[in-house]
Amino acid sequence: MTDKKRDTPLLDELETGPWPSFVKELKKSADNPMTGDLLGLLERSYEEKIGHWKHGGLVGVMGYGGGVIGRYNDLPEEFPHCAQFHTLRVNQPAGWFYTSDVLRKLCDIWEKHGSGVTNMHGSTGDLVLLGCPTEALEPVFAELTELGFDLGGSGSDVRTPSCCCGESRCEWACYDTMAATHEITNEFQDELHRPAFPYKFKFKMSGCPNDCVASIARSDMSIIGTWRDDIKIDQEKVRQYVASGEVDMRRDVTSRCPTRCMRWDGTTLSIDNSNCVKCMHCINVLHLALSPGDDRGAMILIGAKAPIIGGALLASVLVPFLKMEPPYDDIKELAEAIWDVWGEHGNNRERVGEFIQRVGLGNFLEQIGLDPVPEMVIQPRTNPYIFFESDEEEE
Repeated sequence: MTDKKRDTPLLDELETGPWPSFVKELKKSADNPMTGDLLGLLERSYEEKIGHWKHGGLVGVMGYGGGVIGRYNDLPEEFPHCAQFHTLRVNQPAGWFYTSDVLRKLCDIWEKHGSGVTNMHGSTGDLVLLGCPTEALEPVFAELTELGFDLGGSGSDVRTPSCCCGESRCEWACYDTMAATHEITNEFQDELHRPAFPYKFKFKMSGCPNDCVASIARSDMSIIGTWRDDIKIDQEKVRQYVASGEVDMRRDVTSRCPTRCMRWDGTTLSIDNSNCVKCMHCINVLHLALSPGDDRGAMILIGAKAPIIGGALLASVLVPFLKMEPPYDDIKELAEAIWDVWGEHGNNRERVGEFIQRVGLGNFLEQIGLDPVPEMVIQPRTNPYIFFESDEEEE
């Protein structure tokens, strides 16, 4: 039996639904012996209802501690072509912009050395190459670097910074997300490639509060574009929305404002900008009439994570507003101050958000040298037995 004709009745079921199937895509590459064995191994996992992958230890390229994730199957005699099926994370260009020529060259490299299976893109942001034998790691890495690519992050290091397309395509972007991502990636190459932290640390950049890369839910340091002056209003275009019947101002706009800071009197839309929380809802609905103000920058949030040891956390505000100007020294200094404290006192596999919960926000801010501000308060305190220290009372 050839790999291409392997009998996979359980996997075949996944091709029958209405949605795109990864099985169908894998079968297109089944001429590659690695992918053929992969299909067989996956079919076996479905039959036995157990996974047949194991982590067989550290594997990587010379000089790097991250970027390669070792994968081995526990049935190497039966599926020898995917006995080693390592994953390479390749640092994607900011905003995921590629030329078709570069994409073809990337695929040529991967079909030459690996399984030909890719993930465009992983949740971290990287271009993921799935299925590389150990002896091919160095040749793949050499050809990737010759093409201008580097490996991304894996393990307890800075993970590959990622961003939305920002000012390149989005009119709401409040700073150049792609420039910031490029600068931060270059600045922290050592932290990206050589794991030295208690656990992973992610930067994600969103150009506006719509947060199209979900940075507030997934990144240890979330940099979200915002503005601090008034929302710009074209009253004539607002009236056109209403006259056309496209928008019901009360139903679609003012009643959905989380702080009720908007008023519509039938002819004029007024906004109490001092109470605006920059949620973007009104701008998304009235996108031809409203737009962010001109005094633009970003807010820095800290501590998001998915549930692993503890529960999921959304990021909370650390710096309410920062002008985003190259070379972004404020962000670099803040990140390094956080790493110094977290790296010394953090527990193994403890994310920054969990570390802050454990030591307390006040202690954390004192150690990184940042003054507390009201925007850092997630909710009013529920414990009344909190007292100022004696030296603070004297002051």
